[in-house]
Amino acid sequence: MAEPELLLDSNIRLWVVLPIVFITFFVGMIRHYVSILLQSDKKLTQEQVSDSQVLIRSRILRENGKYISKQSFLMRKFYFNNSEDGFFKKTKRKVVPPSPMTDPTMLTDMMKGNVTNVLPMILIGGWINMTFSGFVTTKVPFPLTLRFKPMLQQGIELLSLDASWVSSASWYFLNVFGLRSIYSLILGQDNAADQSRVMQEQMTGAAMAMPADTNKAFKTEWEALELTDHQWALDDLEEELMGTDLNFEGMFKRELQTSMF
Repeated sequence: MAEPELLLDSNIRLWVVLPIVFITFFVGMIRHYVSILLQSDKKLTQEQVSDSQVLIRSRILRENGKYISKQSFLMRKFYFNNSEDGFFKKTKRKVVPPSPMTDPTMLTDMMKGNVTNVLPMILIGGWINMTFSGFVTTKVPFPLTLRFKPMLQQGIELLSLDASWVSSASWYFLNVFGLRSIYSLILGQDNAADQSRVMQEQMTGAAMAMPADTNKAFKTEWEALELTDHQWALDDLEEELMGTDLNFEGMFKRELQTSMF
């Protein structure tokens, strides 16, 4: 015998489903702009700026070296890759890993991240769970197994309820992680409103990542430049131009018609 279909009151859509969507959306927008106000500018040293410019120069040489003469290309390559005193060979940078004990700005950034990301999620989630407790909000358009009940039906302990139904608390968390496309459309790709991206960075340690290893970057660029040979793009240009069939027929006809009238 088939179970009777559960019908939801239309007022649930107006007073539960849509308010949770709007609250989650506007909280994400506020979190984005608060994060912009609280973020601290990362100051780069003169050495870091100089190293980045050197890497850019080497990359441009590899990509556009075909437009300069072979002698000019080899001179620049010798400056970077000389086995004795080349820049990438002789330059060694000391990489100091950041430590919260020695760098108080790291602790400040961690505190700002908790205030703007973790705290609003706990407060808003608790308020929604208390205000809209016990409501069934929507239903997913495909059948699910009973293993999905703890995830989609938080706050509702009904064994007879189909696993496809979503409770109000679960609907809030689905909106937290499901509004990524809307945030990207309004705020751009790199935004602070995307809670899933922020949590992923915290789980993978991207927020406290080690600084870039300049020595490793120099070694990688040295290997790439070492494999690059000079192939002048203007070689045999005269022969190509002389061998091109220049069609002046249309131009002469146009001049003849102009002179006739």
